[in-house]
Amino acid sequence: MTEQHEEHAHQFERGTDGPKVILVGVDGSDSSMRAAAYASGLARRQHALLAVVYVRPVLAAGAALGAPVMETTDEIAEELVAHIREAAERVRGIFEVRWEFHTFHGDPYAGLVTAAAELKADAVVVGASEQAGHRIIGSVAVRLVKAGRWPVTVVP
Repeated sequence: MTEQHEEHAHQFERGTDGPKVILVGVDGSDSSMRAAAYASGLARRQHALLAVVYVRPVLAAGAALGAPVMETTDEIAEELVAHIREAAERVRGIFEVRWEFHTFHGDPYAGLVTAAAELKADAVVVGASEQAGHRIIGSVAVRLVKAGRWPVTVVP
């Protein structure tokens, strides 16, 4: 090895090896649950914290029509936490993953961007959109990739 090459081989990168926080967006859809499973495996292998994020939608129109929006979104969040806890219990002793559940408010894209910034996420994992309209206006996953602030993995 040349002297110059040896010098570069021993320099340290800023930060640490691998991600410290892997954020996964969940909304109860099949693709988001597959994303959570994938992100869980990444977090386990990387010894990273898995930040599971549910973005509670702000549905002003639904509230104006008298729909019990707040109770519905709270129920979804509670069901997601219960489902994740159940999955974590099934693999306890086999696979250990440190995880936290967070709820943010707003539209899914803005909520995930805020969550990733506040939680200092090193990587973001989301499920592929299951809605046909997103081919025209763009899915949350595509918008996150275009933001270019984190590595984004889209799970089908």
